[in-house]
Amino acid sequence: MSRWLVWGLAGLLLASGTVVATEQRAITLDDYFTQAYIASSAISPDGKFVAYTEMRWEKDEETRNHDLWVVEIASKRAERLTFDRATEADPQWSADGKYLYFTADYERGKEAEIPYNGDTQVWRIAPSGGEPTPVTRVKDGVSSYELSANGRALYYTVSADEYEQDDWTYLRKEHDGVEYGHGKFSKSELHRLDLTSWRSEMIYSEPRHCEVFAVSPDERTLALKTAPTDLQIHDEGMSDIRLLDRESGAVVALDDALWRKGVESPYGWLEAPAWSADGNQLAFRCTWDGYPSEIYVAHFGKDTLITKLTRPHEWTPADETKLTWQGGGLCYVAEDHGRQRLIRIANIARSGHGGYKVLTPGDVVVDSYTFSADGKTLAVEWDTPSSPGELYVGSSEGAGLRAVTNINPQMAEWKLPQTEIFTWTAPDGTPVEGILELPPDYVKGSGPLPVYVSLHGGPTSMEMFRFEFWIYGRVLWPSMGWACFCPNYRGSTGFGDKFMTDLIGHENDVEVNDILSGVDALVAAGIADSSKLAVGGWSNGGFLTNAVITHTTRFRAASTGAGVLDMMTQWGVEDTPGHVVNFMEGQPWETKAEWLEASPSWNLNKITTPTLIHVGEGDERVPAAHARMLHRALKEYLHVPTELVVYPNQGHGLTKRSFRLAKLEWDIAWLKKYVIGETVTLPEKPEQ
Repeated sequence: MSRWLVWGLAGLLLASGTVVATEQRAITLDDYFTQAYIASSAISPDGKFVAYTEMRWEKDEETRNHDLWVVEIASKRAERLTFDRATEADPQWSADGKYLYFTADYERGKEAEIPYNGDTQVWRIAPSGGEPTPVTRVKDGVSSYELSANGRALYYTVSADEYEQDDWTYLRKEHDGVEYGHGKFSKSELHRLDLTSWRSEMIYSEPRHCEVFAVSPDERTLALKTAPTDLQIHDEGMSDIRLLDRESGAVVALDDALWRKGVESPYGWLEAPAWSADGNQLAFRCTWDGYPSEIYVAHFGKDTLITKLTRPHEWTPADETKLTWQGGGLCYVAEDHGRQRLIRIANIARSGHGGYKVLTPGDVVVDSYTFSADGKTLAVEWDTPSSPGELYVGSSEGAGLRAVTNINPQMAEWKLPQTEIFTWTAPDGTPVEGILELPPDYVKGSGPLPVYVSLHGGPTSMEMFRFEFWIYGRVLWPSMGWACFCPNYRGSTGFGDKFMTDLIGHENDVEVNDILSGVDALVAAGIADSSKLAVGGWSNGGFLTNAVITHTTRFRAASTGAGVLDMMTQWGVEDTPGHVVNFMEGQPWETKAEWLEASPSWNLNKITTPTLIHVGEGDERVPAAHARMLHRALKEYLHVPTELVVYPNQGHGLTKRSFRLAKLEWDIAWLKKYVIGETVTLPEKPEQ
């Protein structure tokens, strides 16, 4: 039976050009948990359907659910294909369009056997619906997968324990129940499953870790991104691109001089290998902390030549963007002044390449995109200042793109913040931008507002010009009558190479001046009330919060989450120490002064700002030691109002509903008390 679900009355009337008057109201905290997001998407080979995974908070569930949907482009009718409490992800169409493949971790109870025991397997389902069929039944599940171009085979990786071979191997194996600093790791095996005979063969099993790979169109060669172990410290500086010849089994690594020896930092992450249609070229990306990402192309023939693409306007390839060949050109998402645009670089050859074309102009933030098999139809998911993301479909040249989904119809009744780009000049004369969100009904000139200064993470990232209702400040504070100011400080991406690299060797300095001068500009513009300022952030935003409150006492309250306090501690315990080495321009024993100057820990005595501290108990990126150190200093020795909130079994981000709610309610209560003198009390819950 068909389960087609239409957009809903509002979406249908909007599509027909009829405007429906909807009574609007202020956004509330509870509205946060009603949002849905498109996590990934794939257009069908014939260009008639788009499959996508939607994630949303189900009622009374602690984690967001992911489900697989398909929308018919012509009618905009959407069908939900899966209904389990599982994480469906990575949809891929079979070459004939008869099946959708995806990964999921279905569980049918604690005693269930493979494939229903909660391990991630590859599944497939007909686009018209039905019960998903398991494609793999692998012990401990699969890590990643890819269909061959002709759809006749499925390639997947699995993990297996491996031990370094040295004098201590026997002891590591004998006492396997303890944790070792090194010597035991997870290697990857690559398998090929024939989808006709259903026989599987292992085609790669070297003692290295590999999750990212790409299959050439003729299946003769596989490009593997490998690293010595599964530790992030090896991925960031020791990963490589290797070519596996299926016939001979030979594995050859590409020459890495362009991204390991001829660059400012050797600590780059290799990602997104992609074959051209004829298999004669392989594109891939290298991403650095602090430096612009670059795209490289290996050209094969009598010899192998590797070239680097010229980035238009110094636009940075977006983090996690995939690379897609279209004809002789290459498509990817590029960052540009708070936007993310899908662009195509034309005519890529050994001798160079042609110009570029922006396929998605305007105020859009592109996330995922795919092309139909003939390359004529484009499906792209983007966010705008009034939408957290919908699917748009049109020609591959970017013409006629129109929305085919409306996954958040409840937003029609929300009063959205006024979102704009705010510009100012830093003390050294550098132009700086930020995202400014104002209350929906605010009229400029009517008086200054309390301001929450929200500092983005990274720092090799940017605050985007889009609707972003999340737990770090945006949308919610404007709904309560505050302004939310999000500076794209020095080191942010999308503003040119110099703007990004100015931060190298100048953390806790140049970007702090950018932020504080931006606040000054808001005050001068009559928007910010200088007596009612708060600051907060997560990850690098947490570090910057820690830094800012050692530079000034102007903020009445602060909320810092997962923030670095001491650079030496961070280098010693985080999972990607190359990040710190890049910004400090050397190891601790080489550039000691920079390590000290960049660390807020040495100026804790200057803090007078009441500070709320959040951290995940198991955070590997910014371990909880930083938060505990800051709390001890403020509580026990400096007697500054502070609270430490540690979230059990959480990493660098908060994944549980109750924890996200806790962070939001703590932030609201803390900032309102210390900034505007308002005590927030939660309603008493009735006794059970």
